[in-house]
Amino acid sequence: MIGVNMLYACVGICTKQAAMCPMGSWRYLLWFGGAVAIIGVYALLWQQVLRRIELSTAYMFKGTTLIFTMLIAALLFGEAITVMNIIGSVLIIAGITLLARS
Repeated sequence: MIGVNMLYACVGICTKQAAMCPMGSWRYLLWFGGAVAIIGVYALLWQQVLRRIELSTAYMFKGTTLIFTMLIAALLFGEAITVMNIIGSVLIIAGITLLARS
Protein backbone atom coordinates (compact mmCIF):
# COMPACT_ATOMS: atom_id res chain seq x y z
CA MET A 1 0.00 0.00 0.00
CA ILE A 2 2.82 2.40 0.81
CA GLY A 3 4.48 1.47 -2.47
CA VAL A 4 1.31 2.48 -4.31
CA ASN A 5 1.40 5.85 -2.55
CA MET A 6 5.08 6.24 -3.48
CA LEU A 7 4.14 5.56 -7.09
CA TYR A 8 1.49 8.27 -6.92
CA ALA A 9 4.05 10.70 -5.53
CA CYS A 10 6.05 10.18 -8.74
CA VAL A 11 3.27 11.96 -10.63
CA GLY A 12 4.62 15.16 -9.06
CA ILE A 13 8.02 14.51 -10.63
CA CYS A 14 6.52 14.14 -14.09
CA THR A 15 4.27 17.17 -13.81
CA LYS A 16 7.08 19.34 -12.45
CA GLN A 17 9.35 18.27 -15.29
CA ALA A 18 6.54 18.90 -17.79
CA ALA A 19 6.03 22.39 -16.37
CA MET A 20 9.68 23.21 -17.06
CA CYS A 21 9.32 22.34 -20.77
CA PRO A 22 7.73 24.45 -23.48
CA MET A 23 4.07 23.49 -23.76
CA GLY A 24 3.46 21.14 -26.67
CA SER A 25 7.13 20.19 -27.08
CA TRP A 26 8.02 16.52 -27.30
CA ARG A 27 9.62 16.69 -23.83
CA TYR A 28 6.44 18.23 -22.38
CA LEU A 29 4.31 15.54 -23.99
CA LEU A 30 6.66 12.83 -22.75
CA TRP A 31 6.57 14.02 -19.12
CA PHE A 32 2.85 14.73 -19.20
CA GLY A 33 2.21 11.33 -20.79
CA GLY A 34 4.32 9.76 -18.05
CA ALA A 35 2.16 11.39 -15.41
CA VAL A 36 -1.00 10.09 -17.07
CA ALA A 37 0.49 6.59 -17.36
CA ILE A 38 1.52 6.58 -13.70
CA ILE A 39 -1.97 7.69 -12.65
CA GLY A 40 -3.42 4.84 -14.72
CA VAL A 41 -1.17 2.23 -13.09
CA TYR A 42 -1.86 3.79 -9.70
CA ALA A 43 -5.63 3.52 -10.23
CA LEU A 44 -5.35 -0.17 -11.05
CA LEU A 45 -3.09 -0.87 -8.07
CA TRP A 46 -5.29 1.19 -5.72
CA GLN A 47 -8.27 -0.99 -6.69
CA GLN A 48 -6.24 -4.06 -5.75
CA VAL A 49 -5.34 -2.49 -2.41
CA LEU A 50 -9.02 -1.83 -1.73
CA ARG A 51 -9.87 -5.45 -2.50
CA ARG A 52 -7.53 -6.58 0.26
CA ILE A 53 -7.69 -3.81 2.86
CA GLU A 54 -10.61 -1.98 4.41
CA LEU A 55 -11.19 1.47 2.88
CA SER A 56 -10.78 3.31 6.19
CA THR A 57 -7.44 1.61 6.79
CA ALA A 58 -6.16 2.17 3.25
CA TYR A 59 -7.26 5.78 3.14
CA MET A 60 -5.51 6.79 6.34
CA PHE A 61 -2.20 6.01 4.62
CA LYS A 62 -2.95 8.43 1.75
CA GLY A 63 -1.27 11.18 3.79
CA THR A 64 2.04 9.42 3.30
CA THR A 65 1.91 10.57 -0.33
CA LEU A 66 2.61 14.11 0.87
CA ILE A 67 5.66 12.92 2.80
CA PHE A 68 7.00 10.96 -0.18
CA THR A 69 6.42 13.93 -2.49
CA MET A 70 8.33 16.20 -0.11
CA LEU A 71 11.25 13.75 0.07
CA ILE A 72 11.37 13.24 -3.69
CA ALA A 73 11.29 17.02 -4.27
CA ALA A 74 14.19 17.45 -1.86
CA LEU A 75 16.26 14.65 -3.41
CA LEU A 76 15.63 15.35 -7.09
CA PHE A 77 14.99 19.08 -7.21
CA GLY A 78 16.96 20.31 -4.22
CA GLU A 79 13.87 21.83 -2.63
CA ALA A 80 14.27 22.73 1.02
CA ILE A 81 12.51 20.80 3.75
CA THR A 82 11.22 23.39 6.18
CA VAL A 83 10.34 23.11 9.83
CA MET A 84 6.67 23.31 8.82
CA ASN A 85 7.19 20.35 6.44
CA ILE A 86 8.67 18.33 9.29
CA ILE A 87 5.85 19.32 11.66
CA GLY A 88 3.29 18.36 9.03
CA SER A 89 4.99 15.00 8.45
CA VAL A 90 5.06 14.28 12.17
CA LEU A 91 1.36 15.13 12.41
CA ILE A 92 0.56 12.79 9.50
CA ILE A 93 2.51 9.94 11.08
CA ALA A 94 0.98 10.64 14.51
CA GLY A 95 -2.51 10.61 12.96
CA ILE A 96 -1.87 7.30 11.23
CA THR A 97 -0.49 5.85 14.47
CA LEU A 98 -3.50 7.04 16.48
CA LEU A 99 -5.98 5.66 13.97
CA ALA A 100 -4.13 2.37 13.66
CA ARG A 101 -4.18 1.87 17.44
CA SER A 102 -7.91 2.55 17.82
